[in-house]
Amino acid sequence: MNKNFVIITSFISFIAFSSLLGCDNQRDTGSICKKNPELCSDLHADSWCRYEKADLIRKRFKLKFTESPTGKEIYQHLLNLEKYNQCIELAAGVQHILHPERTNDRLRAFGLSAQSLSQMQDTTKESKDLYLAFYHWTRFSDLDAEKIVLTAQSADQIDDIVILSHIASYYQKFDAIRAISIYLEVLDMSNEDNFNPDWLLGLANSYQRLNDFELTYLLSRANVLMTDQKVSEDKMLALIAGDAELSRYLDKQADELVDVIEAGDFKQSAIKAIFEREAPSK
Repeated sequence: MNKNFVIITSFISFIAFSSLLGCDNQRDTGSICKKNPELCSDLHADSWCRYEKADLIRKRFKLKFTESPTGKEIYQHLLNLEKYNQCIELAAGVQHILHPERTNDRLRAFGLSAQSLSQMQDTTKESKDLYLAFYHWTRFSDLDAEKIVLTAQSADQIDDIVILSHIASYYQKFDAIRAISIYLEVLDMSNEDNFNPDWLLGLANSYQRLNDFELTYLLSRANVLMTDQKVSEDKMLALIAGDAELSRYLDKQADELVDVIEAGDFKQSAIKAIFEREAPSK
């Protein structure tokens, strides 16, 4: 994939030259900008959005020395640019009374980053790469991109937990059994660092569609344990016909589920078998 595919307009002209320089391992963004001003010239100067700005600079720096970026690297660059653009848009709305030039600088950075983002989106629109197709499916509801992602999942070609979780959510609306299968695959890949507790609610909803209210309760309870969200205990009990003894049993299982997910042990755990049982008849 050509490098011009990913490097934004403000430093396209530097690509050929930069490839001759060798890779600098410097990770300090101030030093990166000083040595590679083309990577930062379109960004704002003050301390607003410092994390989003730093992540974008580091991603640009890495791509500068990547001869053939992968679709995943381009996708991650798009995400970094999106986050920066969203943050600087908010910052641009804050009027600086003593230094109005700072507000103007943020407005300039917002305009340039929005332009760069739009250009990258246009350039990647027809890509057959999984990550770029996923981006265009989730951002623009692109049906061709959706087909690429769903076809890859059907062929067991996806091992990215975020993409799989989105596919599970997609099937949750009309194919609960398939959604459950994919959500369980997501749990197999989960650990404390990469897990999103909302996935438990998606799985709970899928079991509820199959009238498996015990697992709906168990998964909902596990979500509460992981998020500290407030929940109506009356509504929780209503899922299992007010059976207090069953509630205590399922609460213990929810504790166990949280433990194995956070430890990254769901795939080998005994509790996994509970979720593979046949759904109750309607």
